[in-house]
Amino acid sequence: MTVAVIQMVSTEQVASNLSAARALLEQAAHAGARLAVLPENFAAMGQINPSQIATLEAQPHGPILSWLARTSRELGLWIVGGTVPLYPQGQETGRPCAASLVFNELGECVARYDKLHLFDAAVGDQQGAYQESARYAAGHACRVVDTPVGRLGLTICYDLRFPELYSALREAGAELISVPSAFTAVTGAAHWQVLLRARAIETQCLLLAANQGGVHAPGRETFGHSAIIDAWGTVRAELPTGAGCMTHAYARAEQAAIRQRMPIWQHKRFSVAQLSRTDTEDTQ
Repeated sequence: MTVAVIQMVSTEQVASNLSAARALLEQAAHAGARLAVLPENFAAMGQINPSQIATLEAQPHGPILSWLARTSRELGLWIVGGTVPLYPQGQETGRPCAASLVFNELGECVARYDKLHLFDAAVGDQQGAYQESARYAAGHACRVVDTPVGRLGLTICYDLRFPELYSALREAGAELISVPSAFTAVTGAAHWQVLLRARAIETQCLLLAANQGGVHAPGRETFGHSAIIDAWGTVRAELPTGAGCMTHAYARAEQAAIRQRMPIWQHKRFSVAQLSRTDTEDTQ
């Protein structure tokens, strides 16, 4: 079964971003991919207000959601729609969530994950500091979904720094984990691949890491190096910078053999919750 990861250099122009994404997804479909992952902010990246997008997408036939449904249906491809700003379910105002959506080959949205960890951090780049929480609301739950290539866990960008989320996805049966991202050039150079490989090794899952990869107005630079990393931590495909599509023939039997030879989940003695309780009891 073939999977694909898409790298983009998205702008503030939604129509041109969707056109670029369509061309790359067509490459994935022509290569035989059953599932493809788009990067974070694939449809709009820059100074555009996420609430404006969320308001449009809350209306019938929102442009990005309609595009995802139509593209997945026309290409017969499962698509992880990077992130789209969407209001929390049941709301139509306030701060939107960064939502990662999974569309099946019939054009149906079968899963939504709202980004749990918001990137509020100082980075030594041209932008200096980031505060996602000023424009986005945080999600409240992890999410897995069954796909033709296996059980898929959903994460987004900064989530990569929180191994307990990845452990929870593995506990929920994840075999693959998607990581749509817009990692900065500075933090990416320092930590991107080592974090990806660590999460893959810890969970024994295939990681599908779709990053933004270039310079975006007004001067923001993303790291690129989108990658597909197997359950042993081997980098199976990587794209340094620029837009492109990578594919990988995913062997579930090989992954199962890795898990059998190195049965870390059977050896695991504590969950995060159990460790917290033990620490509290020891201090009383």
